[in-house]
Amino acid sequence: MSIEVQSVTKSYETQLALNEISFSASKGEIIGFLGPNGAGKSTMMKILTGFILPTKGTVFISGINVLKNPIEAKAHIGYLPEQNPLYEDMYVKEYLQFQASIFKVPKETIETVVNTVGLKPEVHKKIGQLSKGYQQRVGIAAAIIHNPDVLVLDEPTTGLDPNQIQEIRTLIKELGKDKTILFSTHIMQEVEAVCDRVIIIKKGELLVDKPIKELKKSNEQTIEVTFDYKIEEQFIQMLPNMISFKNNFDNTWYITFDSSEDMRPVIFDFAKENGLKILELNSKNQSLEVFFSELTA
Repeated sequence: MSIEVQSVTKSYETQLALNEISFSASKGEIIGFLGPNGAGKSTMMKILTGFILPTKGTVFISGINVLKNPIEAKAHIGYLPEQNPLYEDMYVKEYLQFQASIFKVPKETIETVVNTVGLKPEVHKKIGQLSKGYQQRVGIAAAIIHNPDVLVLDEPTTGLDPNQIQEIRTLIKELGKDKTILFSTHIMQEVEAVCDRVIIIKKGELLVDKPIKELKKSNEQTIEVTFDYKIEEQFIQMLPNMISFKNNFDNTWYITFDSSEDMRPVIFDFAKENGLKILELNSKNQSLEVFFSELTA
């Protein structure tokens, strides 16, 4: 196992941050680590990476006991904290050379990592001159420069625009082919787009540890559709397998179906048959979001 967490508990005086948390992860798994604010996610990540010690329990990274051999274990971990700590006055290449020297990896590795994370166009700039998206790439480059087995990412897409988010998603999926990735996020679309498995904690307790496919077995699906003009409810009620609908704004409807079939083509055909034009059509699969909300409310 790349990650093995055994009955980890963490207390801060009278506050119990984590209570008997146990899970494991193998190479090639991308795991979404979820929970509401204050659930204990960042505490668990700091324990995994050796920044703080648990009150009780044991953590192994690539078979190495993090508590007994922290330096050896850290050589197998790449970590991107939520507040990406970068030296903004340093040039990108200079900063990565500094990181490479810490892990005693060859300088040639820098070029490989720069290409992997898509930093080549910006490598001669100062970090402070980069956009937030490119700064995140610098953070990820620093986290993988020593080719770790385990990558821990805390809110890696916070503050990014939609294009940057998509680019970071693609990068995470590519890195996940030969590493174990554990990442925290509040964005359910991130989890659905990237993860193989979901771990959910609340108030320091582990509530769910399941493959994402199991959580998405429900046939319920929600489609957001915008027509070219406002239509009456009775038109919407003509659609098959519909279980609810909501007029979200003017010509836009949220329609929920119970069907294993993708209902977007059905809506498209329905519009064509009734002389309607569709301006926007999106699948809003809310099953994971609803599941998370109900579980952690």
